[in-house]
Amino acid sequence: MPVLILLPWRSQKIEFEDRQQQLIADTLWVEQGIRFQLIRNEDSLRVLGDDIIANSVAPEQLKARFSALIQKHPELHQLIWLDAKDQVRFSTRPFTPADFSLYSKQAIVHARSSETPQYAQPATQEGEDSVILMDYHLPLFRHNRYIGSLVVSYEMSEILEKLVPWWFAKDNEISLTDIDDIVFAMRADGGYGHNVYTHSRNLDLSGVNLILKINSIKSTPRLLSNYLVAAVVLLGLGLVWSLWALWRDILRRQAAETALREQMAFRSAMEKSLVTGLRVRSLDGRLVYVNPAFCDMVGYTEQQLVGQKAPLPFWAAEAIDSYQKRLPIMGKNMSLSGFETVYKHADGHLIPVLIYESALLDDDGMQTGWMGSILDISDRKQAEQILRQHEERLESSARLSTMGELASVMAHELNQPLAAISSYATGALNMMKMGDVEPSVLQPALIQMQNQAQRAGQIIRSVHDFVVKREPNRTQMQLKAVFNSVLPLIELQAKSYLINVQIYIEHPLPDVLVDSISLEQVILNLTRNALQAMQELTLQQRILQIEVKKYGNYVQVEVIDHGAGMDQDVVDRLFSPFFSTKAEGMGMGLNICRTIIEFHGGQLTFRANPTGGTIFCFTLPAIESSSTIEG
Repeated sequence: MPVLILLPWRSQKIEFEDRQQQLIADTLWVEQGIRFQLIRNEDSLRVLGDDIIANSVAPEQLKARFSALIQKHPELHQLIWLDAKDQVRFSTRPFTPADFSLYSKQAIVHARSSETPQYAQPATQEGEDSVILMDYHLPLFRHNRYIGSLVVSYEMSEILEKLVPWWFAKDNEISLTDIDDIVFAMRADGGYGHNVYTHSRNLDLSGVNLILKINSIKSTPRLLSNYLVAAVVLLGLGLVWSLWALWRDILRRQAAETALREQMAFRSAMEKSLVTGLRVRSLDGRLVYVNPAFCDMVGYTEQQLVGQKAPLPFWAAEAIDSYQKRLPIMGKNMSLSGFETVYKHADGHLIPVLIYESALLDDDGMQTGWMGSILDISDRKQAEQILRQHEERLESSARLSTMGELASVMAHELNQPLAAISSYATGALNMMKMGDVEPSVLQPALIQMQNQAQRAGQIIRSVHDFVVKREPNRTQMQLKAVFNSVLPLIELQAKSYLINVQIYIEHPLPDVLVDSISLEQVILNLTRNALQAMQELTLQQRILQIEVKKYGNYVQVEVIDHGAGMDQDVVDRLFSPFFSTKAEGMGMGLNICRTIIEFHGGQLTFRANPTGGTIFCFTLPAIESSSTIEG
C-alpha cells in the first residue's frame, strides 16, 4: 500500500530530474555550438590579420574578404579595420571611432597593451539605437610595433537567432546576461520560462563575463488527482508500462549510442584536419593524448608518445632545463599561453614551436590535466631571419651611399698629407744630392713624413671601419669614444659646407651597451642631414651643435641645426620607408637609424628648434659602471 501511495510522487520526481538533466545536456550542447562558432570567427579574423601583418594581400582584396565574411556569417554585425592611429581604414558599415561604446574603447586599450585579443562588454553603440553589440578586438603587431586592429561586432540578438537551433528555442526561454543579470538579448519563441527547469553556462570569453541562461517553458509534473484511480491504473498497466519503459530505454540508448558515434566521427575528422598540434597531459605530466598533426610535427607515432612521462622523447637537450622549470608552474592550476621553445624531431633536427597551454577541467570544475596547442613557427623564424639579413644589407648600402657623398671631400683631405709627404721627400732627396748630410738634418723631415702618413692612414682606416660589413657586436663603452672615432668624418663633411661644428659631451657619463659601427652610421646620417639643411644660410649662421648628456636612466644625444625646418607633410612621412626629400636619396636613412636605435633599446625622435631648424634626439639605456654585462 505505501508503494502505491508513493508511486505517483516518485514518478513525478523522476520525470522532474530527467527533464532537468536533459535541459543541462542541451544547454551544454548549445553553449558549445556558440563557442565553436565564435572560435571559428576568431580564427577567420586572425587569418585576415596575419595577411595584413605580412602585407601579402592588396587592400582591395582584403576589403572584399571582409565583406564576404560578414555575408557568410549573419551573426556578425560589422567588421572594422583600424590603422596604427586607430583611424578607420575600412568598415562594412558607416562607422567612426567615436561610435565605439565606452566598454569597447577600454577593450581597445587593454588589447593593445596586453597584445592579446579582447572582447568588450556588450553595449549600445553610438548611431545604433536599441541594438546591443559586443565587439571583439584583434590587435596587429609587426616586429613588436602596433600597426592597427581588426574589430568585429556581434549583434547579441542575432547570436541567439542564428546560433541556437529552432527546436531548442521552441521549448525554452534563452537569454544572454552578465553576472549582474543585465539582459543583453532574449529569445522566447515558445513563450517565457516558468522558472522550474533552469540552467546557465558561462561562455568564458576573454574580457567579458557572458552567461547563457536557459529557462524551460515546461511546468512541474502534476500528481494524479485521485490516488485510488492511480493505483488501479498502475496495477492494471504496470506490466505494459514496464515493457514500454524498457523499450523506451532501449531506443534512447540506441539513439544515444548513434549520437555518440556521430560525435566521435565528427571530432575525429576535425582533429585530423587540424594543422595545429594538440596534446593532453595528466596532472603528473604523463601524455594521455596526441593528435595526428602533433605526431607529424615531432616525427613519432601516437603509440610511441602516449603514456610517456618527462623527459619526453621530443624534448631538445638544450631546452630541457626550461621544460623542467615550467612543470612546477603548470601544477599550480594556472594557464600559460604563448611561450616559445624548441622541440627535437625524431630525425634530429630542431623545430621552433609556439605553445598555448590551458587547464583541462571536468564537469565538476576539477582540473584533470593540461591541454596544449602547439604551432610550428619554423616558417616565421625563417622569415624573420631573411628580414634581418635584408635590413643588414640596407644598412651596408646606406653606409656605402654615405661614403659616396664623402668621396670628394675625403680626396681633398687625403691630398693634403700626401702633398706634404711628397714635399718633404723631395727636400730630403735634394739635400742628399748635395753631398754629406747629417742624419740630424734629415730627421725633422722624416718625422713630418711619418706624421702625415699616419694621418692619411687614420682617414682610410676610419672609412674602412665604417663601410665594412660585419655581424653586430654590442660592447660596453663610453659614447665619447664613438664620437672620437666618427668626428673626423663629420668634420670632413662640415668643411665642404663651410659649417662650424660645436660638440659638447657631459662628464662624467655612464657607459652604454652599443654596436659602435651601427651607432656611427646613425650619428653620421643625422649630422649629414643637419649639414645639408644649413647650406643656404649665411656663414655666421652655419653652426652644427651636438650635445651628449645624461637624461634619467638614459644617455641622450641631440643633433641641432639652424636651417629652415620641415613642412607638415614631410613631418608626417619622415620615417616612412623610401620617402626622401632629396632627388638622389633612397629614403631609407632615417628608417634604418630608427631601427638601429630601437634595436639598442632606445628611441629616436625629433622636434622643431625654437631658434629655427630641427633637433633630432636619440636615447640609449645607461649602464652603471659596476654592472655586469652578460654575453
